[in-house]
Parts: sequence; C-alpha cells; structure tokens
Amino acid sequence: MNHNIRIPSSVRSFLIELGELSYFAGRFFKELFTRPFELKELLRQCYLMGNKSLMLVGVTGFILGLVMTLQTRPTMIEFGAESWMPSMVGISIVREIGPVIIALICAGRISSGIGAELGSMRVTEQIDAMEVSGTNPFKYLVVTRILAATLMIPLLIIYGDAIALLGSAMVENLKGDVSFQLFFNNVFDALEYSDINPAVAKSFFFGFAIGLVGCFKGYYCERGTVGVGEASNAAVVFTSMLLFVIDFIAVFVTDIFYN
Repeated sequence: MNHNIRIPSSVRSFLIELGELSYFAGRFFKELFTRPFELKELLRQCYLMGNKSLMLVGVTGFILGLVMTLQTRPTMIEFGAESWMPSMVGISIVREIGPVIIALICAGRISSGIGAELGSMRVTEQIDAMEVSGTNPFKYLVVTRILAATLMIPLLIIYGDAIALLGSAMVENLKGDVSFQLFFNNVFDALEYSDINPAVAKSFFFGFAIGLVGCFKGYYCERGTVGVGEASNAAVVFTSMLLFVIDFIAVFVTDIFYN
C-alpha cells in the first residue's frame, strides 16, 4: 500500500514561501547587529516612509473618526448613552480600529513601494552589481527598510489615532455641543495602560511585517518587468493577510494577560 500523503501544490508552495520568509527574517536579525551600520540610509528611509505618509494617514484617520462617530451616534442616543460616546470611540480607535486600518493603509503604500523598488533593482541587475562591487546589498537595501518601517509605523499609528479622535471630537462638538476639552477629558479618563500598551506593542510588529514582506517580495523578484508588478501586488496581499494574523495573536495574548 502507498502511504505517501499528497500535499496540494498550492499548500506546498505556501509552506515553502513561509519557510523562505522565515529564513529571510532570520538573516535580517543576523545582519542587523553586524557592521557597517547604514545610518544615513536608515534615516533617509525613515523620512520617506514617515514624512511622505503623513498626509495619507492624517486624511484616513480624520475620516475614520468622523464616520465612526456619525454611524454610532444615533444608536447611542437611542439607548440614552450619548454621554459614553467619547470614551467608546476613544477606546475603539486606540485599541483596535486605528492600528489595523492605518497599518493596512501603510501596507498599501509602503509595502508595495518597497516591493516595486527592490523588484526593479533586481530585474535591472543593480543588486547583482552591488554584490560584485563588494557592497552588501542586503544590509544596505533590506535591513534599513525593514528597520525604518518597524520604527515609523508605530509613530504613524499614534499620529493617525490622534487625528481620528480630533475628527470624532469635531462631530461631537457640532452635533452634541460637547467641548473639545470635555471630549478629550472623557477619552483619557476611559483609557488605561491595558488599552494603550498592547496597541503600541503590536504596531511594532505591524511595521516589521510591512517592511519584511515588501523587501522579501522585491528582493527575490523574477520574470523581468512583469515580475515587478507581481511582486508589488503580492507584497500588499501577503502583508494585509499577515497583519490580520498578527492582530489576532495580539488580541489573544492581551486577553490572557489582562483578563
């Protein structure tokens, strides 16, 4: 009898890619603590990822706060719980909605950009030229981008959360005649360290995932210019899926430690 188990090709390719991604992450941590440290390139990438994303994150956060408050307000009024609006919106945005939505927006911009940039460098043999010239392309191109994303995404999430709360405060001010001071007093009274710490901690993992997958897809890009588009698209899809997995794990762990 033949006891060999046939694994579907799609599952096999996914597991192989997952193993390669794990090896890629291990190589990042190995290269991270070895010299030379590309500080100048790291700062440049932080500027490109952070400063260039401020407008996108700000608009997204502002609309998020507006829409969430406008959609929730009628239900809260119906139950006579209008006074709970600031604390409810604040906890929802800071704990869950803000980090996830803003990380997904950043995945669309940053991860796809890294995938396309490194992919084009791979197909035009610029990475091969760096290897031949004695430069470490992994150190210069990959480590700096992953580290910059890991550092910048938490800052962008905090910025987006603040803008979202401002948008929510504007709706409450116009619709419910609630002053900005009263709104933010209620928000900060409701928030605890058990709300903020897990949200900040998982945002670092979000940033790491965005940088890692974008670099992985771009660095191993194949099939010429067609492959660049595929790498950019795959980076966004894979990163988005990974963000939800990380969020689920973070919520599960938080529930164990804080409840």
